[in-house]
Amino acid sequence: MKLSIVVPCYNEEAVIGRFDEQLRTVLGDLAVDYELCYVDDGSFDGTLPRLRALAHQHRATTRYLSFSRNFGKEPAMLAGLKAATGDAVIIMDADLQHPPELIERMLDLYQLGHDQVIAKRSRDGDRRLRTALSRLYYRAVNTWVDVELVDGAGDFRLLSRKAVDALISLPEYNRFSKGLFSWIGFETVTFDYRNAARKAGETKWRFGSLINYGIDGMISFNCRPLRAAIYTGLSLASLATLYTFWVIGSAVAGGVTAPGYVTLVAIIVGLGGLQMVMLGLIGEYIGRIYYETKRRPHFLVKESDGALPTAAPAHAPTPSGNAAVGSRTG
Repeated sequence: MKLSIVVPCYNEEAVIGRFDEQLRTVLGDLAVDYELCYVDDGSFDGTLPRLRALAHQHRATTRYLSFSRNFGKEPAMLAGLKAATGDAVIIMDADLQHPPELIERMLDLYQLGHDQVIAKRSRDGDRRLRTALSRLYYRAVNTWVDVELVDGAGDFRLLSRKAVDALISLPEYNRFSKGLFSWIGFETVTFDYRNAARKAGETKWRFGSLINYGIDGMISFNCRPLRAAIYTGLSLASLATLYTFWVIGSAVAGGVTAPGYVTLVAIIVGLGGLQMVMLGLIGEYIGRIYYETKRRPHFLVKESDGALPTAAPAHAPTPSGNAAVGSRTG
């Protein structure tokens, strides 16, 4: 069999050499043909020159492509999956938080007939607050979404060719891979591993990025928040009706009294805030529809050492002349 390793990279100059060395050491001990597919997500450090050097040094087993700008990890993974030619594909980060030593175990489980082999990390070393918030988030989101999201189960996984073909056939522009992995199904197995620390460089995940990622997970696979908005509106209308009858009854029984100023202001501010939240929620869904209707490619490739992956969404025609994926090849 042939194994493809897809590695999205963004400013990984400090660690990419060590990662490549350790990965090749592990793969060299396995009885498997392999290829490494590096995807440079618009890095502005020395990542791209290092990938060129690796591709030149290991021509038979290394491929790379570089985006015209930073498009994000989701498009980088999609590009890597489209470029991979193996019977099975493993997605890994270049920061060595995904230990290459686990590949052998993944292959053993794959040989047993599993289409997805997921390495689920522990949260050892994470801050307590982040761990608590993460667990709370997954408990909340799994009550909303139509697929199951597992805490600790990320992008580090092996996918069979059948699973890869299913993923790249999905046409949406707004991709939330953790949900897509769960959505496609197939035979899946999970095993735990101890969380590893980043070996060099800085994490690309900031607090704001995590919040946005959480929102994507919440609304990418269901419309229940919109249904909740309807229920909330009906509940508030019912409370307002009951309050109106209570005010009328009080006026008939005891005369007209002036309502409390603080209560009135609190109700106005509270309802105004709720309306803004609901408008923002509706705007998120409309914004996603807006991006989908543009039918833009997920990424643009400025440089590659081989055949370029198709960048256009599956439902859109590919522009002639590879214009959608750039014009320079190495």
